[in-house]
Amino acid sequence: MKIVLMEPLGISQATLDELSRTLTDKGHTFESYDTVTSDVEEMKKRSAGADVLMIANHPLPDEVIRADENLKFISVAFVGIDHVGTDACKEKGIPISNTGGYCNDAVAELSIGLTLDCLRNITKGDAAVQGGKGSAGLQGHELAGKTVGIIGTGAIGCRAAELFKAFHCKLIGYSRSQKQAALDLGLEYKSLDEVMAQADIIDVHTPLTPETRGLIGAKQIGEMKQGAILINTARGPVVDTEALAQALRAGKIICGTDVYEKDPPLPEGHPLLGAPNLVCTPHVGFNTRESIDRRAVMAFENVTSWLDGKQIRKML
Repeated sequence: MKIVLMEPLGISQATLDELSRTLTDKGHTFESYDTVTSDVEEMKKRSAGADVLMIANHPLPDEVIRADENLKFISVAFVGIDHVGTDACKEKGIPISNTGGYCNDAVAELSIGLTLDCLRNITKGDAAVQGGKGSAGLQGHELAGKTVGIIGTGAIGCRAAELFKAFHCKLIGYSRSQKQAALDLGLEYKSLDEVMAQADIIDVHTPLTPETRGLIGAKQIGEMKQGAILINTARGPVVDTEALAQALRAGKIICGTDVYEKDPPLPEGHPLLGAPNLVCTPHVGFNTRESIDRRAVMAFENVTSWLDGKQIRKML
């Protein structure tokens, strides 16, 4: 079969060669591209005649999927598949597998890092020293003893809860279903309103779905404690950007975010640009050397397993 990697996976050529040999040694052909394209016609050229497509986090539109008459399977080196043309996949009966779990530690650790920055003024402290100033106005707070509200207790949410517990935090949470792993950590499930009102720190880990888009809006932010911290390393649209910006400018809350409606650079005039009480990172939660290598291995495992007649990490 013809297998095409449509975009780079962020791994070395040596690693790519080693992983692709698991396919070519069995008689399959493998082609890869080391650039990203958003041009639909270019994507059609790359995917032409492919039985299997491999992508990462860049869009694969319905139009491209429909144009490839041979396409039988898609391996997505990413957790979400909202960037894949699932309508076309459903029409053609094309299964999709993801690499869920590859960045659990990476994202959860960044949530802790953003929280500590918000509490201890790490970024502000660096700016003070670099600017020839002292520590005036930079007294912080301890994480120990704080109540942390986990929004979304899937694998990443539970990993974050585990790390917060190591800092001796009290755990509460909201999710569409209760997870035994969260209960085993001592997390107490509550309504969304209760979590927003009671937590000192809100840590968002829910996927983006029609139900979660705008889940945390003006009402929910208004319920937060004065000076509480909102951390978002999940998906930008889960939090209402305008409501968040207003709360930051009003001094209501502090925020650490890694995600936005679209990845940075943010457009001129974006509500969060220049907002006070905000620590930003440019959507790097998933991006560690370890996690990127891990997702590549998983993406190739998806293909080899499907070729052997067993679909793993099934998303569609």
